[in-house]
Amino acid sequence: MSIKELIFGGPKGFAGGLSSQESIQKWLPVQNIVGGVVVTKDHRFIKILEVLPVNIYLMSPNDRQNIISSYAAYLKIAPDNLELQVRTLAADTAEYVDRMRQYAEAEDNPFCKEMIEDNIREIGEGVASDTIRHRFFLIFRLEGQMKTKGRSVRAIIQRLNEEADTARRYLDACEVEVLEPRYSDDFVLKLLYDVINKQTSRRVKLPEGVFDMTTAIHGIYEE
Repeated sequence: MSIKELIFGGPKGFAGGLSSQESIQKWLPVQNIVGGVVVTKDHRFIKILEVLPVNIYLMSPNDRQNIISSYAAYLKIAPDNLELQVRTLAADTAEYVDRMRQYAEAEDNPFCKEMIEDNIREIGEGVASDTIRHRFFLIFRLEGQMKTKGRSVRAIIQRLNEEADTARRYLDACEVEVLEPRYSDDFVLKLLYDVINKQTSRRVKLPEGVFDMTTAIHGIYEE
């Protein structure tokens, strides 16, 4: 099951055209994003962590065994419904090409400038079109056996973030870094945007602080 299926469910058919009641707001099952946690309209609370993997085969046998043991220890105390997701994406060369164009404009040496422009042409002709990149995610949700300090949304968010901190501690022993975005709500919003709009998200990037911008417009706040 992918991130999209986890949150949105399986594919749904539509009979006839879309009415005004079948707007994006009605179709989108996400009610809010609070403290880096996705809150769905059917009252599920989902935490998504991005991790940077390590190539275990480049390590010594002793180090590999230590990592396996540490990971096994984490699985013993991890949430029951723990999912590992990998997103395979085409490499985005637009930023690289823009940077090369800036270098070419500032380059005085005609030979160096020609080399830079030749590099831009190669990228534009699809030399890097077969290049792919991967993003790795650890996903879990609130479960019945997770004890919270009350049943408020804030208490649930705190409990899931405690689970995230536990994952960071154990995976750190595995030499796997769990990213800690500065703005966790922005991180989740941008991820969902990328998942829903695979093509558009490659051309149109969401600005920093977009979560605060959208919540202010739609009147959705933590309380």
